This record gives sequence, structure tokens and C-alpha cells, in this order.
Amino acid sequence: MKKYIGTVLLLMALSFACSSESVDDSETNTQARTTFANPVWDGADPWMVKQGDEYIYCYSQGNSIILSRSKFLTQLGERKAIWRAPASGWNSNCVWAPEVHFVDGHWYVYYAAGVSGPPFIHQRTGVLRSETDDPFSNYEDMGMLYTGDNPDDPSSNVWAIDMTVFEHNGKLYAVWSGWLEQMDTDATPQHLFIQEMENPWTLKGTRVSLSSPEESWETGGPLNLNEGPEALLHNGQVFIIYSCRESWLVEYRQGMLQLSNPNGNLLDPSNWQKHGPVFEGNDKVYGVGHCSFVKSPDNTEDWIIYHSKKSTTPGWERNIRMQPFGWKADGTPDFGTAVPGGKEIPRPSGELELEESIND
Repeated sequence: MKKYIGTVLLLMALSFACSSESVDDSETNTQARTTFANPVWDGADPWMVKQGDEYIYCYSQGNSIILSRSKFLTQLGERKAIWRAPASGWNSNCVWAPEVHFVDGHWYVYYAAGVSGPPFIHQRTGVLRSETDDPFSNYEDMGMLYTGDNPDDPSSNVWAIDMTVFEHNGKLYAVWSGWLEQMDTDATPQHLFIQEMENPWTLKGTRVSLSSPEESWETGGPLNLNEGPEALLHNGQVFIIYSCRESWLVEYRQGMLQLSNPNGNLLDPSNWQKHGPVFEGNDKVYGVGHCSFVKSPDNTEDWIIYHSKKSTTPGWERNIRMQPFGWKADGTPDFGTAVPGGKEIPRPSGELELEESIND
């Protein structure tokens, strides 16, 4: 995800070792069919969406964007590189945090990229569109989105990453993390913006500043960030779960914006209430951030997929975790406590039965 200039960059060269204790084979075989343990795989900025009976997982690898599709939430499946950055141009490097969304019969990938870095001051947001309704089909480059304050002047575009989109009351909205104005240093605070979309590859009107790092639980470190926004829709309510504090530190955590009046104006900042932190690390799980949400195979459970740091050392060595979550009496999400690595978690509801039916 985001990189921060200065001495912190030197820490990225550190390596991490993993070990596990052996257990009785019979116990392993039994648990393998009923439980799993975090972390599930390496990576960062996990985006997963359920389409029909498949889980589509999207991630960047180098300067490529990869999709996986699987019948199982807890396992990656068939993989395909659906896009590789061009050799030159605005999106030739630093491909970060892609998401894939199914809108009006096509898959759209939103990703951040820049012409170079560090310093990472060139990041903008691009869009890809699938040729068909198959996520593994070819993709057309729809270009760069304008995420500044003057759409009539493309040269005035402003740094933007972590874009997500969602539909509400018949309208399509984009939410992303960006700067108030273009800067020549990546040690710049990040804010959340929202904007209506004309279509999945065109923003409509001008951006609205939705959230800034102002609360005590989202400030206090060397660089104040609001980033990684993700929409969570439930029973007519709209929530935006986002990451705050510094992505390279153990204090990285999740905040929440709640739409006060779901039938009101989403572009009115006063219609959103901020809560937090709603999900954070502990003495065994470090720096939880940038999540996505899916249903279990039988659609009876809600799951959060997120990344965490591999150690307490500042840096961006991370892995992917997942766990079920519930809902409070007031209708807000209850993410509970981050489950320590190695602790057995029941497999998502319906996954075991699905595996058995496939193997029959």
C-alpha cells in the first residue's frame, strides 16, 4: 500500500521467518475439514467479492493485477493476470490496491498507479473494463479518473488511491483517499473523498471531502491518514469502513463513517457520523487495515477480510486474515477482536458441505 519516505523505507529490507509446531496427523486431518487458521496467505490490501457461487479475489503483484476465482472463501483458486502496466506512461509503476466490481454486466477494476516512485507523489486512479461478464475476460483500459477540484483542467488532477465504488438508491458513488492539493512530498496527510459517478469510468460533478484525520484515535503519529475506504451495506444502512493512523505501524486501525439518513444526500458531509476505532490490533495481531466484506458460501454469515503486519517492526511486510463478524442491536457492525494467528476458526458456513459435494 502507501509508502512513506525517510528512514522508514530502510526497514522494508528486513526479512521475517515463520515456524509452526507439528501436531498429530489425525488431528490435522480432522481440523483441516472443519476449521482453518489465520493468516490464510501473504499479501496486502485484500479485495474479495462474491459473485454467484464464486469468490473473486483481486490483488497486485509487481506491476500486474491478478484475479483469483474459487468456490471457497478460505482458499485461492484459479488465477490470471488480467492486466500488466505499460512500459511507460502515467500508470507504468507503483500499482497499488486494485479492486474489481461487477456493474451493469461488466467487471471494472479500480487501481492506483504512478509514473515512478519513491517519492510516491504521482499516484492517480485508473479504471479497466472487462469485455464480457466473465472476470477472466480481456480488459480495456478506460484511462485515468479525474480526482481534483477543476474537471475542466485535466492538468490539475490530484493524488488519489484506494478507490472503491458502490450503488445506493439507484446511483453509483466512488470513495477514495487523496490529498487536498497536489504536493511534492508523499509525507502528506490523506483524506477521504466521495463523488457521484456518471458511469463506472466517469466521475460526475466535483469531489466532496468526506473525512479528515481529526479524532484522537486517528491521529498522533508521524503522518495522519484516512485511506482504504470500503462500503458496507446492511439492511438499508450505509457504512464506510476505512483505515487510519500509519500503514507501516502497529497502530494502524479501522474507523467507520455511518450514513445518518440513508435516504438523504450522500454528498453532504453532515449526513455522515464518524465512529472509532471499530476494529484494531492487539498484542498478537498487529496493525489491522484495508478490509473487504463477503458472505459465507450459504449466505448466512458476514466475513471481514483484512491484512495485518507480520511483526511489530515498522514496515509493510503483511499477510491476509479473515474472520466472521456480527451486528449490534443498533444495526452497526460488530467486528469483535482480531483472532490471533494459529487459533482455529470454524470454516465459513456452507464451505465444508460444498467441499464434500464437490469431492463426491
